[in-house]
Amino acid sequence: MRVITGLARGRVLKTLEGEDVRPTTDRVKEAIFSIIQFEIEGREVLDLFAGSGQLGIEALSRGAAYATFTDLSKDAISVIKSNLLTTGLHKNSAVLQSDALTFLRNSKKKFDIIFMDPPYSCGLLQKALPLAAEVVNDGGVIICEHPYGEEMPETAGKFSLYRSYKYSKLALSVYRLNEEVVEE
Repeated sequence: MRVITGLARGRVLKTLEGEDVRPTTDRVKEAIFSIIQFEIEGREVLDLFAGSGQLGIEALSRGAAYATFTDLSKDAISVIKSNLLTTGLHKNSAVLQSDALTFLRNSKKKFDIIFMDPPYSCGLLQKALPLAAEVVNDGGVIICEHPYGEEMPETAGKFSLYRSYKYSKLALSVYRLNEEVVEE
């Protein structure tokens, strides 16, 4: 696993060990950043269920202003901190050991880009999505990685499912502001 492009291009990232760990493949990571390529520069990013932190780190490498990483696992927090130091991107980040739902409920901060890749088939994504919609700026985007075929809601707060992409056994669902729901 490596940083694809930007300031930390080519840097190898550590990952967690274990059967439950599924790092985002380079192919899918490239697809994610192709989708949002013109929306990264100077933005505030949240890497929820961060794991190794590779999505937030890629965003920082590509010019995001700041990234917040959250994960419940103590081991994940250690790996994220190590990866941030390896890439030299630690100054523009915060790493928090927290339950994702608790973090979202208590967050006073708003984000422009939210990455969500929770453990599969536990219903966490469906619980976190409406909460994430509350902490993303109106012009922002929420990107969810999940198993292909998993039912995703059409809306989350003022955000609607904009587009879905299939990559082998997984899918990306992209949520953007529902223009019809915007209050004037």
